[in-house]
Amino acid sequence: MSGRKPLALYAITAHGLGVAERLRAGVPGAELYVSEKLSGRAPAGSLPMPLPMGPTLKRTFAAYDGHVFVVSVGAVVRMITPLIEDKKTDPAVVCVDDTARFAVCVLSGHVGRGNELTDRVAGLLGAQSVVTTASDVRGTFAVDILGRELGWTLDDPDRNVTRGCAAVVSEGPVLFVQECGEPSFWPEARPLPPGIRYATSLQGVDPAAWEILLIASDRDLAATQPGCLENAVVYRPKSLVLGIGCDKQTPADLVERGVATLLAKHGLSPRSVKAVATADIKAEEPAIRELCAQRGWALVTYGAAELDAVEVPTPSEVVKRHVGTCGVAEPAALLAAKAQTLIVAKQVYTEPGAGRSMTFAVARVPHLPRKEARS
Repeated sequence: MSGRKPLALYAITAHGLGVAERLRAGVPGAELYVSEKLSGRAPAGSLPMPLPMGPTLKRTFAAYDGHVFVVSVGAVVRMITPLIEDKKTDPAVVCVDDTARFAVCVLSGHVGRGNELTDRVAGLLGAQSVVTTASDVRGTFAVDILGRELGWTLDDPDRNVTRGCAAVVSEGPVLFVQECGEPSFWPEARPLPPGIRYATSLQGVDPAAWEILLIASDRDLAATQPGCLENAVVYRPKSLVLGIGCDKQTPADLVERGVATLLAKHGLSPRSVKAVATADIKAEEPAIRELCAQRGWALVTYGAAELDAVEVPTPSEVVKRHVGTCGVAEPAALLAAKAQTLIVAKQVYTEPGAGRSMTFAVARVPHLPRKEARS
């Protein structure tokens, strides 16, 4: 999680200290907490920890992305139970025994990356990784984090995710519909898990025929596919590039409202925006920079000659005279998305009395569908 330190290690026995030292050597940035009775043996930089550990854990639990205890599982469960709040924010917790035979994932296996941490710890120690999450054990979709390494996010972490996990691990009839995003959400060389079918469109899909729909889309499905949405888990790949141009000193709130209005008008989700693209001359425009900072969107810029070399649907001689290119929003979106066509051609947004305006265009990052749809 943002603002957290990466990893805390805890040792309360002499053998446990040796195990924790091995882990600290293999994990840059890890901090080692050692019981005060072992302070004389602890390596430099260790943090003293009075026993019982409860007061220390109240202070450290939310301060780290992960915790590794060289302590019994039962003891750790009793200590952390009062500190657990939400699976979407709780840190990962792993327990290792004194002889480093086993590394056991105790908390936040998926969202908190506890399973990954467990495997890493086991690898460093030569221990047996113990992960009990059903999807990992069965080698199937991890519904709650599918596509996370590609930047995908859940449209709503509370909508149907538990149902989706249950449907996948029980190998019920599940349809994965990929309207956009990288096909590598699942290894191309591996067949899809049992029970899961693949499609590239919701057209003709009967939601009642499936236990759950898993949909990767950048569209506003609440407006266009409400019947499907009720029985779906929706993923938001980073598939959209917004091309933006604006008059000098256009107010930031006008640009923000313009982007929100035009995305909604065209049924597109802001959660799927990968970047904002514009001309070099607009790279320091406060409204554009503030938009990207507030939304967490990357900003990509291009020179006038690069932009002018791109054929666009709505060239402007006025823009050519002022900026040196026949367009800003349209060619910038196409270049940044590496796309051949726009999904939204240039739109102009202004407000009564504003005296300023912005232009807006959208391109989708192209990806081939998986081989299941190409065969």
